[in-house]
Amino acid sequence: MKVSIERATLLKAVSQAQSVVERRNTIPILANVLIEAEGDAVSFRATDLDIEVLDRAPAQVERAGSTTVSAVTLHEIVRKLPDGALVGLTADAASGRLTVAAGRSTFSLATLPKEDFPVMASSEYSSNFTAKAEVLRRLFDKSKFAISTEETRYYLNGVYMHVSDGEDGRVLRCVATDGHRLARIDAPLPGGAEGMPGVIVPRKTVGELRKLLDEDDMDIDVSVSETKVRFATPQITLTSKVIDGTFPDYSRVIPTNNTRRLEVDAGEFAKAVDRVATVSSERSRAVKLQLDEDRLILSVNAPDSGAAEEELAVAYADEPLEIGFNAKYLLEIASQVDRENAVFLFNSSGDPTLMREGGDMSAVYVVMPMRV
Repeated sequence: MKVSIERATLLKAVSQAQSVVERRNTIPILANVLIEAEGDAVSFRATDLDIEVLDRAPAQVERAGSTTVSAVTLHEIVRKLPDGALVGLTADAASGRLTVAAGRSTFSLATLPKEDFPVMASSEYSSNFTAKAEVLRRLFDKSKFAISTEETRYYLNGVYMHVSDGEDGRVLRCVATDGHRLARIDAPLPGGAEGMPGVIVPRKTVGELRKLLDEDDMDIDVSVSETKVRFATPQITLTSKVIDGTFPDYSRVIPTNNTRRLEVDAGEFAKAVDRVATVSSERSRAVKLQLDEDRLILSVNAPDSGAAEEELAVAYADEPLEIGFNAKYLLEIASQVDRENAVFLFNSSGDPTLMREGGDMSAVYVVMPMRV
């Protein structure tokens, strides 16, 4: 194999591949990226046996061929090469080496045979549809903060993507929860997605997927089966196993009869929560909200380090209420709001609280209160 490729193109492809590779693994081949050159393109494939990413890049291919080399080492080399460099990759099967050359720099890297590289078995996908990158980015970005990190409840360690009934008909919905907070985000149902099985997309896959979704107008081909999900652009294909488990019935925890309505500027609210929470060093610091007519007092009382209080002008016309929340959860939910105003709907100090972005019903958040 002998190819020449621009540094910037190579760096983009290799960085996507090396981020999938697990740093600590006992199988040497899994630390490698499979490089295959043919025609006028070179492809880079990496896997951790649960996720596989395949990145195609244009290149001058003098001699077709393939090899595998350490993904992290190759990425580090390419990252340190000068901008605009033309990088030559030459594999010599006899010596088991890959030569990386750019300008006056030459590197010789150990390779492993490509026959050892595990390629994820292709699955029969029962559902195929296309969605804009912007739509998928919103669905996953706004829900992923609520993914659980508790390994014992493995079925909550991802985002549940499924088809459901929204306010105005069928929707593509993403839900994540860790038992303390929940995010439910809807988007209009893309054509062809109607019969899609509901799948739990793992946390690592959600992180990798984010790199495909930077260009708003790009079409992403989505394929779903009971066991796998695939997201593809013309250059990159990300295939992942889904979490084998049943996502709980989240609709039961979304309150429907919360009547006390608070409307507040989301940006101001987030900054105020952040300021008052500074005095408390505990991770589970509680912020108390005292609501009175058109007035909200945020306060934190940490006996060992101090106390803080801040008042905000808000729209609130119901009876007074005192309720406490974990400051981190409040901040994360407030930071999801794209519109100016956040609307909180309360029932009592012990019941889950609902939050929306203004009058928009396509994004709904639930947060459990804390005793203060």
